Order: sequence, then structure tokens, then C-alpha cells
Amino acid sequence: MKQKKYIFWVLSIFLLTLYSCSNDTDGGVKLLKKTVEISADGTSATTLFTYNGGEIASIDGVQKRTDFTYTDGLITKVVTLNKINQQSETIEYSYLEGKLVEAESLGNYRINYIHNSDKTVSYEKLTINSGNQEVKEFHGTLYFENENLIKEERILDNTAPGVLSKYSVSFDYDSKHNPLYNILGYKKLLDYNEGISSNNSLISTVITSVSKDDQITSSANFYKSSFKYDLDNYPTEQVSENASATNRNAGYLKSVYFY
Repeated sequence: MKQKKYIFWVLSIFLLTLYSCSNDTDGGVKLLKKTVEISADGTSATTLFTYNGGEIASIDGVQKRTDFTYTDGLITKVVTLNKINQQSETIEYSYLEGKLVEAESLGNYRINYIHNSDKTVSYEKLTINSGNQEVKEFHGTLYFENENLIKEERILDNTAPGVLSKYSVSFDYDSKHNPLYNILGYKKLLDYNEGISSNNSLISTVITSVSKDDQITSSANFYKSSFKYDLDNYPTEQVSENASATNRNAGYLKSVYFY
């Protein structure tokens, strides 16, 4: 009798767990396998994503291919081949206690990051000039909230004397899953803009201003996107009113996602 009760109890727990899992439409972890981007003239481009477990191995598109190298679960090297001119760029990433502190494009530029106590990240970009010397191009601050990059502020350092040039971009998000966020180590890549965020950007607002001799010239641009989602709250389709503020999908107005 006791054995029958025990079997009944175990079976009940199993069925309850199975029922809970079957009704949890927001708990599945997905990895993006393919995107098809459609431009305004109707032409399309397919990009394929390959993985080693949860690590991204490559992103292979029509115009470029990007290969990733990991060390201890962190992305430490990214090599991008331009298929049009066959030129490649290598970016190496350095970390301290799991936080990105440097991104270096070999022979081109270096970005230094400082993680502040208020959870903002300060950065500066140094480029290599013709005399093989480092020149400070700009510096700025990244702001985060709820695992999303919500704002970037930047001041240019290579302007003419007496000129102050500023740039800022802010992002408004949905509450759904960004399909790239599940990639191991991907959210650490601070130079990947809103692509590292937990959710999907609906509106990007870019503001630029230049001041000289007490005269200020400014402009604001808005970049909007709308999404369709599957039952697990991952996007299946993105429609943009114009090209992305950070050129992640420049030239393409519709993207279809496959998992």
C-alpha cells in the first residue's frame, strides 16, 4: 500500500512538472540560426549563424563573414572578412574580472573601457595616424538599465580649436527577447551597440550638436522599428522605417528571423 502511494506521489509530481513546462511559453532559450534581410527594392540577403554549443562560431552573410574565438567563455577575437574587397579586420578583446576593458582593431584603433560604480561605462577611442601614433578620436559614456544599453553620449576630440562636437543616441525597447542576447559572451561586447541588450530596440534617437563662437547647431533623427513575435516572445520579423541608427541593418527595411 505504501509503495502504491509513493508511486502515485512521484507520478503526480512528474505530471505537474510536465504540465507547467508545457504551459511556459516564455521559458525556452533560442539561438538565432538565420536572418533574411529584404531591402526597399525587394532584393534580399541571407545571413547564417553557426554555433559550438552556446558559443557563436561564425556569422556568414552575403558581403561579409565574421568568425569568433573564445577563451574561458569570453569572446577574445573577432575576425571579419569583407567578401567584396577580400580585406579582413581583426579585433581582440581583453577582460578584467569578466568585464571588457579593451577592444583593439589591430593597426587601426583601440577602445578603452572603465566600469564605474554607478554601472555606467566610460570609454575612449584612440586611432593610429599616419605617423603610427595614437590619437584620441572621441570619448564618452554608456548607460544601462534592465540589461539594456539605453543611452550613449560621446564628445569628439579631433575637432578644430574652439569647436565642441557632441553625439548621443538613446534607445527605447520592447519587453521581448533579443535573439542575440543568449549567445555566450555576446553581451560583453560593448562596441556592438544595442545588439548586446536584453530586449529589442523600437526607437533610436540620435542627437548631434556642434558649438563654435557661442553658436550651436543641432539635429535630431529618429529610427523606428516594429516587430512580430513567436509564442516564446522572440522576434520573427522586424520592419524598419529607415536604416538603423548604428548601421546594424543599414539598407534593409525588413528582417525575418529563423531559430
